[in-house]
Amino acid sequence: MSIDWLTVAAQIVNFLVLVWLLKRFLYRPILDGIDAREAEIADRMQVAMRAKEEARVAEAEYRAQLSTLQSEQASATEAVRRQAEQDKDALLTEAHERVERERTAWQAHLDDERRNFTAKMQRAGGHALLELTRKALADLADETLEARMAAHLARQIGSFDSTLQHAAGHPDDAVVTSHAALPDPIQEDLTAELRHRFPDIEVHFDTDQSQPPGLILRIGGAQLAWTVDTYIDDLNDLIADQLVVGAEQRA
Repeated sequence: MSIDWLTVAAQIVNFLVLVWLLKRFLYRPILDGIDAREAEIADRMQVAMRAKEEARVAEAEYRAQLSTLQSEQASATEAVRRQAEQDKDALLTEAHERVERERTAWQAHLDDERRNFTAKMQRAGGHALLELTRKALADLADETLEARMAAHLARQIGSFDSTLQHAAGHPDDAVVTSHAALPDPIQEDLTAELRHRFPDIEVHFDTDQSQPPGLILRIGGAQLAWTVDTYIDDLNDLIADQLVVGAEQRA
């Protein structure tokens, strides 16, 4: 069998033309479409990668902010707790000090009340004692007691010499008043003692039933009293002084 090389060559040429036509009008658009699609996919992948990176950065920032916020919140909570502890301690200290001040003030008040009550009872007791003493002396007083008091007054005039003369000045007379009449010897002793101090003086003796038992000497501008009442008054002053001294010592 002989080969028709012309036909073979024509077929080869036809095949090559077909290949070129397919490549030119069929495969090229397909390849271009594939290349475009690959480029688009690559662009989208880059966009996705950038978005992923941005998301990762945002997540990292969020976690950092969250960590900072949690740390600040923990610090704030701790600060609030410490402040609350300090406030509680301050309130407890203030309450304790207030209770202590009130307790001290109340104790001082109780001590004052106790001292006042004790002083009041002592004064009441002293007053009752003085009244009983006054009554007892008044009940027991008689001419003999009053005469003894007059004799004692006569002896005391000497100790009142300068004071009596200064207060009396230059008297012309003296009056001795007693609850009951004094015996003549006692009157003579008093007269002699007074005239020894005031040579030209006239001495008068009177009685006064309303006067407490004892004697009252009035001479010029001076007056000496030695009666049950003056004795009780002196005793009252002595008791009052002792009560004051006792209160100061207790305070």
